[in-house]
Amino acid sequence: MNYDQSHVVLEIEEPVALIRLNRPEKLNAFTYAMVDEIRRAFDRAAADDRVIGIIVTGTGRAFSAGLDTGDLARTAAAAGVPARENSSASSDDLPALFSYLLRIPKPIIAAVNGVAAGGGFVLAMMSDLRFASETASFTTAFSRRGLIAEHGTSWLLPRMVGVSRALDLLWSARRIDAAEAFRIGLVDRLVPADKLLDEARAYLQVLATQVSPRSIAVIKSQVYRHLSAALEPAIYETDALIAESLAHPDATEGVASFLEHRPPRFQRLKGGKI
Repeated sequence: MNYDQSHVVLEIEEPVALIRLNRPEKLNAFTYAMVDEIRRAFDRAAADDRVIGIIVTGTGRAFSAGLDTGDLARTAAAAGVPARENSSASSDDLPALFSYLLRIPKPIIAAVNGVAAGGGFVLAMMSDLRFASETASFTTAFSRRGLIAEHGTSWLLPRMVGVSRALDLLWSARRIDAAEAFRIGLVDRLVPADKLLDEARAYLQVLATQVSPRSIAVIKSQVYRHLSAALEPAIYETDALIAESLAHPDATEGVASFLEHRPPRFQRLKGGKI
């Protein structure tokens, strides 16, 4: 099943939703309207009971070159981000591009097929996992535009690659290839270009057949919340979550399927909610 929102295409083939950035003639650079289209595509995929995980990738030779230069110039001239009509942003969203991905209770894989620059770098960073083609490359870009470490990069990037490496990538805005990105821990899988989407789909297929969707959702929420929590409250919260998990039918099914040597039949997330 396909949903085409002009420059963003959503394809759902159970159990995977594939979101394609579809502006190849502009290296999939985002317009503000396109940013809203991306949000709607993620919301639709998250709410679909059939979808276990989501892949986001680019059409053509780029993942995304970031914010369209025309929109960037208008933003700079206005000394801020202009208001957008019909924005799909929620009132409780953090003021960082694509930060809502951290709250979607399903795995999100950025299948980085080419350059990921600026906002494209942020989209990859805000995804849960990054699978990169051997031809992919990454650059933060911000400092070369006279900007700072935008959109949560000063918080998330050091936790992924370490402080000094994050400073290097943010200060220099140099472009790194996929091999270096994999070596420093920014990328989780390094894949031949013609196998990129197959690898991402295969990973989500394993989750769909072997893992509780509720467990995935709770673990994702735990990990991101506990990044900024002290150890003691994180352990206490985990203790309460264990009790809830043991009372859920998925725990009974998980044990039964193990003892009966059969695939588990876990409950799907209804409407993308726990």
